Amino acid sequence: MAEENKAKKESKKDAKKKRDWGAWFREMRSELKKVVWPNRETVLKNTGTVLLCSLVVGAFIWVFDFASSGVVQIILTLFRS
Repeated sequence: MAEENKAKKESKKDAKKKRDWGAWFREMRSELKKVVWPNRETVLKNTGTVLLCSLVVGAFIWVFDFASSGVVQIILTLFRS
């Protein structure tokens, strides 16, 4: 008897899991239908903006690194003597 009840409970859990997965996929599909996908022009514009900003930030980092390396070299040569 106890084994039968245990088997029934497990089968109910399995059925509930299957329903939960199905509900999750249905909800995901309905949410994806609500998304406003960008067109090609918008994607290209945003990609260009990201690339330009990355280059500008990279240039600032390079300049700061170059300047700070020079300052460190000057300080080291002053205290070496």
